[in-house]
Amino acid sequence: MKQKLLGHVSKLSRALKGRGFPCGLWPRWRNLKGWMVGEMGNSDTEKDRNFVTALARGLELLSCFRDDEITLTNAEFSERTNLPKATISRLTYTLCELGYLVADPSSGTYRLGAGALNLGFSVLTGIDIQDLAQQEMQRLRDGPNSYVSVALGELHQLDVVYISYLRSRERVALVANVGVRLPLFTSAIGRAILVGQQDDDREAAFELAGRRDPDLEAQGRLHYAQAKSFFEVKGFCTGYGEWRKDVNGIAVPVFSMNGARVYGLNVGGPSFLVEPKALETVHAPLLIQAARQISIQKLNQRLR
Repeated sequence: MKQKLLGHVSKLSRALKGRGFPCGLWPRWRNLKGWMVGEMGNSDTEKDRNFVTALARGLELLSCFRDDEITLTNAEFSERTNLPKATISRLTYTLCELGYLVADPSSGTYRLGAGALNLGFSVLTGIDIQDLAQQEMQRLRDGPNSYVSVALGELHQLDVVYISYLRSRERVALVANVGVRLPLFTSAIGRAILVGQQDDDREAAFELAGRRDPDLEAQGRLHYAQAKSFFEVKGFCTGYGEWRKDVNGIAVPVFSMNGARVYGLNVGGPSFLVEPKALETVHAPLLIQAARQISIQKLNQRLR
């Protein structure tokens, strides 16, 4: 059906142009044709008619900012989203009007506005697991190695976002904070979440990776298989120099009260100060116990 309709669009386009379609209206028809082709070529939209593409694009724009980035231009938005610059201009204008972006006309850049910040704080306020995890995270951070940092993370698409972070007690430490993103497949915390996920949720992550790059999906499935085998024997996941060459870490999954959401809890530090052997023999038992304790607290809280 889609191919047939696209064929009619192309025939109509040629006919209109061949019959002297008014010059002023031709670009508008061309844009409409491009929109129709683009929308009908989107398999995700076909599958779910409730999916609002314009909303998704706006949210995708807000997600373009990376760690330590304050401003972005329309060109950078376009490059990262693969959307036309005209579409980007409309989206940034709308987001500025709503307060989610702030424009700087002198430099042609945009930064996140109070609206986006308010959304972030609303999310953090609603995450009860942070309060429950704080005491256990403090105990892990104050353990035998003063160079260890501790983090709690939640999955967002193909990244794990830190929602709580405790820096090591030393001045030499990993540079991280709440909001930092780690890759799902190559970080210890990402693998812990994969191991803890329901099959359908995990498969959705693989499918998302496949839509971005088939090789990424294949690598993700391989990393998961290895992590699962290791977890079944040891009870935790590892990431030694894969996310970053200078970082070692281990992680375990932590579950929400109803078991529907999986978080990752990790400990790690600079590879020259935090060695794999120490992580596995000293910190792993403490980490596993902390994850169990957080889950017990959540269960008790649910029963009260």
